[in-house]
Amino acid sequence: MSFRNRLALFFVLIVIVPMLAVTFLLFRLIAQSENGKANAAISAQHDVAKQLFRQHRNDAGKALSGIFARDRVFGASLERDDRHRAAKRVRQIEDSRGIERVLLVRRGRVALRVGDRTAIAPAARQIVSSQSHRPLGELQVSTVDARTYAREVRRLTGLDVVVRDRSRVLASTLPGLGRRQPPLDGDEIKVDGHEYRAVSFTDPTPFEGQHLRVTTLRAIGATGSKIREGRITALSILLGFFLIAIACAVLVSRTLQEQIAGFLAAARRLAAGDFSAKVPTVGNDEFAELGQEFNKMSAELESRLVELEQERKRMQDSMLRLGEAVGSNLDRDALLELVVRTAVEGVGADAGRASVRSADGYTLEERSRVGVLNGLEHAVASVESQAVRDGNPRETVEGDANAIAHPLRDGAGNHVVGVVSVGRTGKPFTSHDRELVRYLAGQAARSMENVQLHETATTRSITDELTGLSNRRAFDAALAAEVERSRRYGTSVGLILLDLDNFKAVNDTYGHQQGDVVLREVARVLREESREIDHPARYGGEELALVVPGTDLDGAFNLAERVRARIGGLRIMRIDGQGAISVTTSCGVAAVPPTAADERILLGAADSALYEAKGTGKNKSVRAR
Repeated sequence: MSFRNRLALFFVLIVIVPMLAVTFLLFRLIAQSENGKANAAISAQHDVAKQLFRQHRNDAGKALSGIFARDRVFGASLERDDRHRAAKRVRQIEDSRGIERVLLVRRGRVALRVGDRTAIAPAARQIVSSQSHRPLGELQVSTVDARTYAREVRRLTGLDVVVRDRSRVLASTLPGLGRRQPPLDGDEIKVDGHEYRAVSFTDPTPFEGQHLRVTTLRAIGATGSKIREGRITALSILLGFFLIAIACAVLVSRTLQEQIAGFLAAARRLAAGDFSAKVPTVGNDEFAELGQEFNKMSAELESRLVELEQERKRMQDSMLRLGEAVGSNLDRDALLELVVRTAVEGVGADAGRASVRSADGYTLEERSRVGVLNGLEHAVASVESQAVRDGNPRETVEGDANAIAHPLRDGAGNHVVGVVSVGRTGKPFTSHDRELVRYLAGQAARSMENVQLHETATTRSITDELTGLSNRRAFDAALAAEVERSRRYGTSVGLILLDLDNFKAVNDTYGHQQGDVVLREVARVLREESREIDHPARYGGEELALVVPGTDLDGAFNLAERVRARIGGLRIMRIDGQGAISVTTSCGVAAVPPTAADERILLGAADSALYEAKGTGKNKSVRAR
């Protein structure tokens, strides 16, 4: 993206986008403000309508208490259940007292109905016989009809009113609405080209059988006009600001482009090797400071190139010395990581890795990686496969990806045991790069051979050759370490000494080779009964030992019994093919704590227990005392 396009994008992000957001917000706030004013006015006028409805209900309550409750003729008619006479009396009262409708309800049913069926806002009262005091029913009285109430609301508030009993229209000041269902609270409806906003309320105590809903409607055309006027004003102000912002942006853009063009021209001359290129520095702003720093940089580059070449030579010499040091390293994984890292840094690769053959002898197992093989995976895998298959260094180029792999051979040079590979994008490897990778791979192979020899020698120095168990030296070291750990952390450690019963007779009768077979089978049982943290060992001759960390005296005794039982159940085939033989063992068990304080005392306690087991019949386990 060009610098001009970036400036345009920057202008869009910091000016146009915020202005659009502000415009949207202002338009919304203006609409909310005007609608809020309109809603407040509607709410106030609607409250007047509700107050007028309550006033008519109060008037009906007064009429009910002041007229019907004291009218003896009406009361006597109700007591005799003379509905005809009661209705006649009600009509007389209606004509003279302004009553619109009267209902008498008994047991949920209308017993008497007189007056205008459109009457609303009734008051109700229970009528009780003055003589028998029995209830005569609930009397409901109204002093206003729906049409009168709608006209009063229209006169007081200017709102249009629709009064409905369910779907039946009792009164309406808006003829165009017809029988259409009025909208819910807050909704808008269009009637004869005019928009209205509706607010409703229901009568909680209407006449029996009546479901009354009063809806007030207010024209909202004026609100829309005010919203449009406000939006036009806000848009005019924002448009003026936008024009000013465009003018400033154009001026700043031209100035910046001229300065950037000067920097670009100087940079191109510098890239072409012209270190005399200078950037004009005008003024005291940040661009002038940048130009000064650029001129200093170009003056120093030439001298730095000489220094870099010298440093590169020193780095190569250091890597050669590092390669020689690698040959004596005895940590295989650390060695491989060091080789890979040195190769990656030495040839300027993006990433590299070292892999060795797995146990199956066919697949490669990655042991070390430096960098990220992003986009280089296929090229590196391909060149590694070729190097391992052919046993020779390989190089490949796949598009923009370059990779080198060098095999790692064993000490005799007959078998490939691994591979070192590096890869990078864009720049092919030079002959110097190939030579460096070859040298490091050779040093790594030689060092891996030393590691293998060291590991083999270490394993043999601590392993009994006949049984494969730890030898006496490894046993002494493990026992001392576990007793010290027990003392430091307050844990237990158990010790079991095992001695094969009458083993000399086995050697004398069947020969020492048969005795070796017996020892190997007994050692196998001891390994199988041991945990990973236990230390089984050949203590000497036919005597074996087992160090059991984290186990008290009882636990060690139980383990000794299991081992003794399994050894007693062995059927060891004779090497001459003449059947099988069996052996038994005696065990001495001790633990820290409580039977000993250090490894010397622990070993003595277990040995005493073993001596006791041998002296009291053999083929048993004895705890140390």
